[in-house]
Amino acid sequence: MGGERIERDSLGEVSVPDWALWGAQTQRAVANFAVSGERIPPALIHALGRVKRAAALVNRDLGLLPAELADAVAAAAGEVADGRWDEHFPVDVFQTGSGTSWNMNANEVIANRACELLGQPRGRRAPVHPNDHVNRGQSSNDVIPTAIQLASREAAAVLAGELGRLGGALGVKAAGFAGLVKLGRTHLQDAVPMTLGQEFSGYAAQATVAGERVAAALPRLEELPIGGTAVGTGLGAHPEFGARVAAALARESDLPFRVAPNRFAAIAARDPQVELMGAAGGAAVVLARIAHDLRLLASGPRGGLGEIVLPALQPGSSLMPGKVNPVIPEMVAQVAARVLGQQVTVNVAGQTGPLELNTMLPLIAREVLGACSLLTNACRLLRERCVDGLQADAGRAAAAVAGSLALATPLAARIGYDAAAALALRAWREGRTVREVAEAEGVVTAAEAAELFDPRNMLGPGT
Repeated sequence: MGGERIERDSLGEVSVPDWALWGAQTQRAVANFAVSGERIPPALIHALGRVKRAAALVNRDLGLLPAELADAVAAAAGEVADGRWDEHFPVDVFQTGSGTSWNMNANEVIANRACELLGQPRGRRAPVHPNDHVNRGQSSNDVIPTAIQLASREAAAVLAGELGRLGGALGVKAAGFAGLVKLGRTHLQDAVPMTLGQEFSGYAAQATVAGERVAAALPRLEELPIGGTAVGTGLGAHPEFGARVAAALARESDLPFRVAPNRFAAIAARDPQVELMGAAGGAAVVLARIAHDLRLLASGPRGGLGEIVLPALQPGSSLMPGKVNPVIPEMVAQVAARVLGQQVTVNVAGQTGPLELNTMLPLIAREVLGACSLLTNACRLLRERCVDGLQADAGRAAAAVAGSLALATPLAARIGYDAAAALALRAWREGRTVREVAEAEGVVTAAEAAELFDPRNMLGPGT
């Protein structure tokens, strides 16, 4: 583990750790880009392995690589795709804009591993060469965007599914709370009554539609630039190479991957990721809104609204005994803030495609995959550790409704807006309910008041 070996590239010799599967170009990149300490996202490593495996087998079938070498490359690439060699991808996220260092990192790891599988030592670049064999018919400019498409397509599908499950869990709560009358609020002030079920049905609809928006971005993520090589012309690749690789990736994943209808656009622009991040940003807004509302509805437990009770997960204060905080909604709100920042980053990065190549591919990969992972995990935890276990405080909700000045609203149709407002103001000043004042002033009889001020008659049709 402590020794070194000499590897070579077009610039000369480089010392590489003996244990490392990477080679000279990767080692140069490690030295050049010691920026953040953040490495290539694992999902992108695995996607690169899948692309390289498919490419090797296609080149074999096209007669462009000897079967023995192609099979060794495919086997080594399969190990990369399975996550076996993640630690051998050390290059920083912030690097050359095309992601060439990531592509060469993959080429070198796979070449050295293929050499080992063929009984030869790593570092010789023979019998398997990282460029001549592993990268045959490819350029970083089509490989990295293709890997980004694969990884983001799969991450987005997982996110869409998790948003749908959150919507379903909120829908279950909506059904369970259908008969619980509570006070509506606008501007954080008392408004007319509604049910807690109606309130939660809104949350359920938002989460479900957010998932549908993410799912709507999936088809564009299935269009691959592979076969376009450097600028989209396909120079250096067999005419059938791109379509065959895309078909192989489709078979392997059971997803409808296909060659992009215009590979010039697919290399020069990252519009699919911009679109996905638009949907992800929308989902972040939805999650933040739901999280903030859950915090408000659970505020207290005695000095706030207190209409719902969230699961108690951990002590909330190092000073105040018995305090329990809404930790999951607060985590979700922070995730949402982070993802909205990532959306801005991808929007800016999407503009940086001068002429034939977007030159912020590594940054786009980092932000898109990171945002999808954050949102997916936040949705799951919100559902499992908050929504599924939350309960309603029916007594607290009923008390708020009974004392609300908003119950004067039905009086407006009987005695006019101004008179109803004056009656509500008197009730507030005297610390009485609207119903008590209305009966005392003879505006309504007791029987009329029972009907007029019944909050269930204010819930809208179908309730």
